[in-house]
Amino acid sequence: MTYRAPVADMLFTLRHVAGLDRLAADGLAPELEGDMAPAILEEAGRFAGDVIAPLNRIGDKVGSQLRDGVVTTPPGWREAYKAWTDAGWNGLTADPDFGGQGLPQLVQAACVETWNSASFAFALGPLLTAGAIEAVKAHGSEHLQQTYLAKLVSGEWMGTMNLTEPQAGSDLNALRAKAERAPDGTYRIFGQKIYITYGEHDLTDNIVHLVLARLPDAPAGTRGISLFLVPKFLVNPDGSLGDRNDVRCHSIEHKLGIHASPTCTMVYGDEGGAVGWLIGEENRGLACMFTMMNNARLNVGLQGVAIAERAFQQALHYAQERRQGRAPGYTGEGMSPIAEHPDVRRMLLRMRAQTQAARALCYRVAEALDRAHRETDPAARKAANERAALLTPIAKAYSTDIGVEVASMGVQVHGGMGFVEETGAAQHLRDARIATIYEGTNGIQAIDLVQRKLPLSGGDTVRGVIAEMRETVNAVAQSNAPGFGKTAERLRDAVDSLERATAFMMEALGARPNDALAGATDYLKLFALALGGASLATKGLVAADDSGQPARIASARFFAEQVATEAPALERAIVDGAGAVGDGALVLVA
Repeated sequence: MTYRAPVADMLFTLRHVAGLDRLAADGLAPELEGDMAPAILEEAGRFAGDVIAPLNRIGDKVGSQLRDGVVTTPPGWREAYKAWTDAGWNGLTADPDFGGQGLPQLVQAACVETWNSASFAFALGPLLTAGAIEAVKAHGSEHLQQTYLAKLVSGEWMGTMNLTEPQAGSDLNALRAKAERAPDGTYRIFGQKIYITYGEHDLTDNIVHLVLARLPDAPAGTRGISLFLVPKFLVNPDGSLGDRNDVRCHSIEHKLGIHASPTCTMVYGDEGGAVGWLIGEENRGLACMFTMMNNARLNVGLQGVAIAERAFQQALHYAQERRQGRAPGYTGEGMSPIAEHPDVRRMLLRMRAQTQAARALCYRVAEALDRAHRETDPAARKAANERAALLTPIAKAYSTDIGVEVASMGVQVHGGMGFVEETGAAQHLRDARIATIYEGTNGIQAIDLVQRKLPLSGGDTVRGVIAEMRETVNAVAQSNAPGFGKTAERLRDAVDSLERATAFMMEALGARPNDALAGATDYLKLFALALGGASLATKGLVAADDSGQPARIASARFFAEQVATEAPALERAIVDGAGAVGDGALVLVA
């Protein structure tokens, strides 16, 4: 079964949960007035379904291959990428001064989901290029911007992000890659980087690597890291490609999933040093890199949504076609479709509700990022920036966890056929697994949420989000719309648990930081359940008032009564369970 973008639900979520219409009405996105957003998403969905999605299976089977230092992507990959860039999709949100379209992140978020649903491995390269564009635009010199941005924005060249080294995974304090100053103002880069997505490939003529490295006199730790732009080919003054730089792909990883995405070990400086240009200031590279990492975390969250959507679509199609047994109350002839069986229906409803909740969380972050960049009032910009900062780790971690869970349920819906590769259900599960690790593991996201994001504005930011959830719960309680069931009661329980757990976390951060860290992952999930449930309830309320779409109310009710009910148990684990984590360490040592 192929993929079809859920454009109707995307638009509904953009408008009624994320606030796309408010963004336009406030004058912050005038380009989206009228039918622009629906037209973009419809065309993105068509391209994803017709051009990219058919390549997903062959990409998984063939993978990218490294021979004699050259990486070859699977059949059809180059043609699809060229068609994609020719259509202008790579520069959707980029600065028009460099050939971009300058559209809001909200529209980009829906498109990113679409590309990744069609093929996670295909969409990874452009995701890193978008981050490189943002970093060079924000921190690069005029020379770097004029030399590289137009080519990156068009997609004619791709970008990468080079952080990880064999001895340094998530701990950037341990980086050893070296940079030396050259007399002409450039730098020479030496070292090895691992797990570099699209570090080498045949899709573009040039690859622009953004590399973290240390200068000889740099301070220790992360305060001594600088960021450098290191192209695969040097660029002549007239913009043409010159000599090959001293950078090469040593090997590509043989991975659990995303086989078509070349994950490379890159070696810099084997023959005298790779020529690089400083981005930003010396020893301030981490701040520059985080410019691209924050948006990358949202995009990885969208990858989780994308895989979940693709797995759900395939499982639903299979369950409607596969016949086995006779479900209670089935009146048709012969065996009933397995979708009629209550337990299969439960799995399908859970897959749909969790996917839609994760989509809403990610779109909320995109809207906050748009306001942080487009608001003219400094106070409004600050509030939006803090809201985006608070919600980003939640969206990244919860959505990628859901990608794995929904893909796993998709295998279960297929039964034994899901465990064999022919159906494609197993590929979704294999592909999804990396997203919980990308751009800071989900445990790191939880630590970031608790340590750095809860204290924003003295806790006012998180309290404001919780207050908004309460408004939604009260609106559901006052609604006379049939079909909500116990949605208001269960969501109120979840919000109450979140509020109490938040108070515990804020107190523990100062007095007992280990207790706060021990419950961080459970706290992030609790936050996501409350906010995801409130988001679906918002959609249900709008549907009840305007269009009477029972499926939206059904999703809100299912999430509240079947998923958000985990919230009180998570609260107990957070508040009462820290001791079990600390004492358990003794057992592990023994």
